Amino acid sequence: MAAESERSEPYVRLASLRRLHVAVAQLSTARGLADTLQTIADGVVEGLGFEVAAVHLVRPDGDLVVAAVAGSDEAEVALAGRTASRASWDQELSTGEPWGGLRFIPYAEGRADGLPRWHPAGPVPQGKDDWRPGDRLFAPLYDADGELLGVLSVDRPHNGRRPGAWAREALQLYSSQAAAALGNARLRSDMQRALARLERRQSALRASEEGFRRDFEYAPNGMAVAETGGDQHGQFVHVNDALCRLLGRSAADVRRRSFSDIVHPEDLGTLLRTSAEGGRAEVRLARHDGSYLWVSLRNSVVADTADGPRFLLTHVEDIDERKRHGLELAHRADHDALTGLPNGAELRARLSAKICPSAEDESGADGFDAAGMPSAFGAAGGHVHLVAPEEGGGTRGLAVLFCDLDGMHAVNERYGFRAGDAVLVELARRLSDAVGDGDGDTVARFGGDEFVVLADGLRPADAQELAVRLRNAIALPVEVDGDVTVTVDSSLGVAWAACGDSVEDVLKTADLRMYEEKRSRERARHVRTASEPADPERRIVAMPPRHDAVVWAPHRPAVQREFVRTWPTDGAAPPARPRAVEVGSAAALSRLAADPHHIHRVVCRGDVADLSALGRLPSLRSLVIDGNAVLLGLDALDGCRRLRSLTVSGCGRLTDWSAVARSGVVFLTVSCAASAVPELSSGLVGAPRLRELRLLTTGEDGRDGERESTGRESALDLGALHTMPRLRITLDSGAATG
Repeated sequence: MAAESERSEPYVRLASLRRLHVAVAQLSTARGLADTLQTIADGVVEGLGFEVAAVHLVRPDGDLVVAAVAGSDEAEVALAGRTASRASWDQELSTGEPWGGLRFIPYAEGRADGLPRWHPAGPVPQGKDDWRPGDRLFAPLYDADGELLGVLSVDRPHNGRRPGAWAREALQLYSSQAAAALGNARLRSDMQRALARLERRQSALRASEEGFRRDFEYAPNGMAVAETGGDQHGQFVHVNDALCRLLGRSAADVRRRSFSDIVHPEDLGTLLRTSAEGGRAEVRLARHDGSYLWVSLRNSVVADTADGPRFLLTHVEDIDERKRHGLELAHRADHDALTGLPNGAELRARLSAKICPSAEDESGADGFDAAGMPSAFGAAGGHVHLVAPEEGGGTRGLAVLFCDLDGMHAVNERYGFRAGDAVLVELARRLSDAVGDGDGDTVARFGGDEFVVLADGLRPADAQELAVRLRNAIALPVEVDGDVTVTVDSSLGVAWAACGDSVEDVLKTADLRMYEEKRSRERARHVRTASEPADPERRIVAMPPRHDAVVWAPHRPAVQREFVRTWPTDGAAPPARPRAVEVGSAAALSRLAADPHHIHRVVCRGDVADLSALGRLPSLRSLVIDGNAVLLGLDALDGCRRLRSLTVSGCGRLTDWSAVARSGVVFLTVSCAASAVPELSSGLVGAPRLRELRLLTTGEDGRDGERESTGRESALDLGALHTMPRLRITLDSGAATG
């Protein structure tokens, strides 16, 4: 019997070796990690003589999970997917009995907490070497570097006995091959996951690049990619169609240029700063036609980890309209709307920037060099300390010239405010031309018909010369509406700005000196008028000598009764074609129709009932009707197509104003009783061209009303005139409404 056992032992070992060879060969056929794990478990059951096997895989977080079970469905249900901590497994393996590379833990030994458990059913073992249900045999799986990959656990040997030396050796050999296969499988799995991630990233990158290209090309705003750093800094690499349309250039033309080539010279510093650091900037770019366009640049530096910054990605947004609107609003805030000159607030700001509160230069210098020029080293911080130069001296200072126009009220009265505005615009231009565009020089409209000039670096003699130059420029005739020429005079006062003075004190001083000159010139004019003989060319003469004579008046703001003279006085002849006439009867008015084209202004005084001849005066622009007690309506105005100014006074029976509403009258002056205002208001409603109504109300006895200035508009029944938004209503003392 013993001999038979000895003869069968080599055969048993050879068969086991063959099964082991097959199990190891199966390991190399597995494809993925999961397939390898299951193959390892199946190889133990099929080739090593155990009924149950499980593979516990180390997860990336260090814990071990039951990844494969073979040999028992019950064991698979109980163990598959169960996890245990690495610390529990380390404790379990450290308490086991080492069988070479294996660890055996008898049933009597305790079990570490948290490990997966499965107790198979079966007969109770009798012998000492029998395998008991609580026995545990583990084969740790290590890679070549000694890192734990997993644990192979086996249970229930086929012969029911604890493994002998040969079985242990075979299990240990198999576990080493299984560890190599598991390591390779994990490596392949990691590589596959890495390749999958790389492919996803590449796909995402391609999609992102395609999306960026699509967004770049079809973006509604301009986009550009430019070089950054080196000699090619700012050179365009790629531009989209929106930027080409914005600049009015082709893509090839833009790519031949850089940002520095098309940016406004004043904005070059801003561009270089933002292109180097990134961020936002508002600059002006040159278009193909030479104009400049305001744009907002949003710069992003595209960096390369190896070579540093490589490209500049720029988003270009058209803000020209918004920027120009903002600049226009800022300009309106500190400039006069009519003349375009700086206004009073801007004048004060510029003057305040020139003078400092200290009356003495803290540096000890007088602020001027030996030649009398402002010194850049006159005061700390770059401020040039200003002092007022002495009269007749050679030092220079900041001259403040206060200019008041004499006669603008007369221009407005005779030709209307539109003509007055045109005169102001022309005189503002002349003042600017006379002063020039020197640094620190300013011409400002201070208000109404007052202008202030700041001229830096002048001697007292230079300031007087400038004042003469300004007065001469103002005195030249100004042509209005092509066929009317007006002349205004001016009064100027000169003051000097000095540090330590307030802005208001300097302006007040210049204003007072202007008024001193105005009064001095008026006194001189009165003396000259009293001492010189009368000039027949300046007198108003009448022709023929009758009470209803046609009277000619030279260019004056208005034809006043006290200026009328009886012709002839000293043999002087009247002008052949007078422009302004005064009549006192219907017959005299009719005679004007014989040569009507030169008559621009008519003053009709007295009870002239028939005014129809006015319709035959095609050039009539200004009409005055005074002291007419029989006039009921103004239907005669229907033929006066060019009439712009109408003055009516002393016409107590006049109640029909509808003809005025139908005419082209722009400026209307009415003197009437307060009780007649409602009829006047109702007749003027809807006047298409009426822009200004000057209303002087009188009492029933003809005297001017004595109403208080407050509540003046509410005291008069102006009716629907308040609904005319473009009508300006001026009451007797100048209070305005509308």
